[in-house]
Amino acid sequence: MGEPERPWVLHVDLDQFVAAVEVLRRPELAGRQVIVGGRGDPSERAVVSTASYEARALGVGSGMPLRIAARKAPEAVLLPVDKEAYDAASAEVMGTLRDLPGATVQVLGWDEAFVGVRVADPEAYAVALQQAVLARTRLHCTVGIGDTLVRAKVATGFGKPRGVFRLTEATWLEVMGGRPTVDLWGVGTKVSRRLAEHGISTVAELAAADLDMLTGEFGPRMGEWYCLLGRGEGASQVDDTPWVARGHSRETTYQQDLTEPGQVLEAVRELTLSVLQDVAAEGRPVVRVTLKVRYAPFVTTTFGHKIPPTHDPDVVMSAALELAGRIEPERPVRLLGVRAEMTMPEEARTGHTPTRSGW
Repeated sequence: MGEPERPWVLHVDLDQFVAAVEVLRRPELAGRQVIVGGRGDPSERAVVSTASYEARALGVGSGMPLRIAARKAPEAVLLPVDKEAYDAASAEVMGTLRDLPGATVQVLGWDEAFVGVRVADPEAYAVALQQAVLARTRLHCTVGIGDTLVRAKVATGFGKPRGVFRLTEATWLEVMGGRPTVDLWGVGTKVSRRLAEHGISTVAELAAADLDMLTGEFGPRMGEWYCLLGRGEGASQVDDTPWVARGHSRETTYQQDLTEPGQVLEAVRELTLSVLQDVAAEGRPVVRVTLKVRYAPFVTTTFGHKIPPTHDPDVVMSAALELAGRIEPERPVRLLGVRAEMTMPEEARTGHTPTRSGW
């Protein structure tokens, strides 16, 4: 007899998504070094959005300044970001996933999603999923299989590219135990350093860590989360409730540093006006304003300010300009960002989905 049907979590991650979309539009780029970022001009201040595997092999990675990427891969084709094209391709992929039999789909972003399904053979389902996505979109994907969201997400890394990998409670420590904590989904370099100060360097050590110590270091919510994360535990149900953004943000990297206080204030004002348009469409009151500043050459800091819930754009603008007053006037500014956080509706998805991105 075969295995009985049971619930599984599949994490679907499109391989080199943005670069792959560009290659579909320009087949002559197949197999070449492709870098997508900014306006595709390495003389401008911009960062890499994605790179093909051929460019990644030369050390090019997402978030890297475009000029450095161009030096690492001098023969690469540099292309501008085309958000509309990626939105359309992503919608086709997610539509394909939703059409799969018995699938519950939780979208995480352009290029990844969780799929919840009850089957006896998750590998066979994963292969059928890959074939369906390829047939409809001509895009390849990797599928991680797990009994929790965390294990499925981590499993994907072992399946790259175009593969399928299963990671469960029974195999978690065998596969992950000896790896550094930074390899975990949601643990960045800062958290891994704080863990190391308590003698926790590996996933197995985090799995065995004292909960009281973790909550003392990170607080009750995150301390408990890191305890679960070390064991690969946490949510096992895929939630397809539409995601509601907690906030909206806009940021700009300036081609010439802003050196005058008046320039900085005007730039903050323009960014805040754009954010106000975004939050007005949501119809929810703003409760927090955050200002992100990157000083030249590349030092980033943020300032935040809670405000009473408000729909008044003047209150939000005043909060943003007040934060701008905390920018050091003698330091050139190369990037500014404004974020407004709003109250969450009662029907919004609850729970904790950690990522390494965001500010």
